[in-house]
Amino acid sequence: MKPWQAEPTDAPPRTRAPRRARLGAALMGAAAVAASMLTSTSVAAADPTDTPQVVERAAGVAEAIANTTGVGPLETNAVSAITHGMLNPLVAPEGVNDWDCVPTAERPRPIVLVHGTYQNAYSSFSAIGPALQAEGHCVFALNYGITSHSLAGIIPGVNGTAAVADGAKELARYVDAVLAQTGADQVDLVGYSQGAPLARQYLRFEGGADPADPANNKVKNLVSIAGTNHGTTLNGIATIGRFMTDHGLNILGLYELPFGTGPMDQAVGSPFLTNLNAGGDTEPGIDYTVIASSYDQVSTPYQASFLEAGPGATVRNIRIQDGCEQDWSDHLSLATSPRAIDYVLEALDPESRDGVTPRCAAHAWITGK
Repeated sequence: MKPWQAEPTDAPPRTRAPRRARLGAALMGAAAVAASMLTSTSVAAADPTDTPQVVERAAGVAEAIANTTGVGPLETNAVSAITHGMLNPLVAPEGVNDWDCVPTAERPRPIVLVHGTYQNAYSSFSAIGPALQAEGHCVFALNYGITSHSLAGIIPGVNGTAAVADGAKELARYVDAVLAQTGADQVDLVGYSQGAPLARQYLRFEGGADPADPANNKVKNLVSIAGTNHGTTLNGIATIGRFMTDHGLNILGLYELPFGTGPMDQAVGSPFLTNLNAGGDTEPGIDYTVIASSYDQVSTPYQASFLEAGPGATVRNIRIQDGCEQDWSDHLSLATSPRAIDYVLEALDPESRDGVTPRCAAHAWITGK
């Protein structure tokens, strides 16, 4: 039975007070009717299937389920995945968004995948999603940041053009729906490119983490893949634009119309990133794994992806070429790298991967396989 369907309740059935047709004192009759109405109202308010919270939760689950339609094939070629995602902008990766999936004792936390700029749930995770599902995880992926306020955002399947902070609010609703549907206490997050700082924004400002009591965190692990955590210079282009903007010529602001607000939020020194990183990189109670590539030509320099652990958090920063120089993954193909996928699996389930060495294979720049 789905949570948006009415569930049986042990509460006594609501009944109306019997009509008093007999002759009696008018005041006594009115008092009895008033008392019965109050009793009926009290029972109705106590009915757990009618509370505003339950109705809102059911609506959130229904909205999340409708976020994607159908599934696409497993795809390890990044360019093919992006093409398929643009032609089929609502599909989820194979094995992802099974809303009947039930977490197990071995895999207690569902995984929520957060795609990158100009991509969607399928194009970012066509390879990672099926790999996680094959390991027995319940895996979910959302489309977010869809807006027609820029020229890029008009193109079907080109998501993540809205402000990153707005996308974090969408993620908050989606995670709540996953928790409500699965009955889990926490989720794990995997953020690709923009998805990483967006997930961190959710943790810090949208209820994903509770620094006062980390036991209440809605998230246990965050994996960042090619994340623009400290902004990108775009090989110097964004640095020049930031310099000009900071000195009165709003070059970056002009870019929002063609490219969208989301990309500008990720430019080095943006107000969004300045605010996000002002209190440190991490949240107490969260374990972070950061995967980056020396050949990343979008999130530059690649070291800006790395995070520094604050109180109560752990961080593992990984350069994908360490120990495997033949992996030439760039920004696009990193999410399809077998080595990167193995590091994701390891981060989210270290016990089952104990003793397993991440694969090392040649992986092409841009395309991947």
